[in-house]
Amino acid sequence: MKLILISIASFALGAAIFANTTQQNRTADAEAIRTHIGSIFQAFIDGDEQKIYDTHSEDWRGLLGGYPTPIKGIDEYMKANGIDWPKPANAPKSHPYYPPGTGYKMNDFDVYFYNPELAVANFIGEFVNKDGHTLRRFRIMDIYAKRKGNWIQVASHTAVDPAWQDEQTTTPRNITPDVRQRILEKRDAVWKAWFTNDRPTLEKLIPEEAIAINSGSKEWSNRAAILSSAKAFADSGGKLVKLEFPKTEIQAYGNTVLIYTSYVYEIEKDGQRTSTSGRGTEMFVRRGDELVNVGWHLDDEK
Repeated sequence: MKLILISIASFALGAAIFANTTQQNRTADAEAIRTHIGSIFQAFIDGDEQKIYDTHSEDWRGLLGGYPTPIKGIDEYMKANGIDWPKPANAPKSHPYYPPGTGYKMNDFDVYFYNPELAVANFIGEFVNKDGHTLRRFRIMDIYAKRKGNWIQVASHTAVDPAWQDEQTTTPRNITPDVRQRILEKRDAVWKAWFTNDRPTLEKLIPEEAIAINSGSKEWSNRAAILSSAKAFADSGGKLVKLEFPKTEIQAYGNTVLIYTSYVYEIEKDGQRTSTSGRGTEMFVRRGDELVNVGWHLDDEK
């Protein structure tokens, strides 16, 4: 029994010494891993897809924020990042993913070595623009293995920093011309679908929880009432002749878009044309790749 106790104690002491030794004199390895991670950040900034591929192992495993399942292998990792991979032989060179002057930061960086050829790095990573404003911030755990004498990333768990994400929901988003055009196209699609009783489009763009306040009506409309009113207009023989939005202002916060607009439309019925103008506030929410119209308040001019 005494020999067993001595053996156990010796094993525990040896393990403690090994663990302590594993963390000692690893400055060069820690710096090599940090430099390697930095090269991945730069590859994403530059849109250097070959570099992104080369800095991850073929048997890569992990989780990426926004991707629904665990990722298995480098090819799936590339596709999870929106990269068409493998690239065709005649594919054009990719453009940078971020604007000129974009940089990166790695804060609270820590590397722990579990054995001479296995390490885990934890840190907060950021992409920042030339003015120092954070474009995206992540909480990252990268797993590194030493293969053929060099460190390479073999796994990772990367998630958008929730604190930064919360900030974005209360900070006005920059609306580029392309984004503005897409928003306006969805707004136009809802209006035109109602006037033409385009049921498939209405069902796609108006969700179950929609609430509408229409001028001249004391009742607030839900989705069923909106669909019913579109059918009633079509059944009445009314036709949309003109639809214009003279003035439109847009605000976007997170996945929510607010549209403030003036409108003019003209309908024809029984050979008579009637013009209506007014103001409106409309609310859209981004769900996946779609924008859905969750509500509006229209006020016709008298």
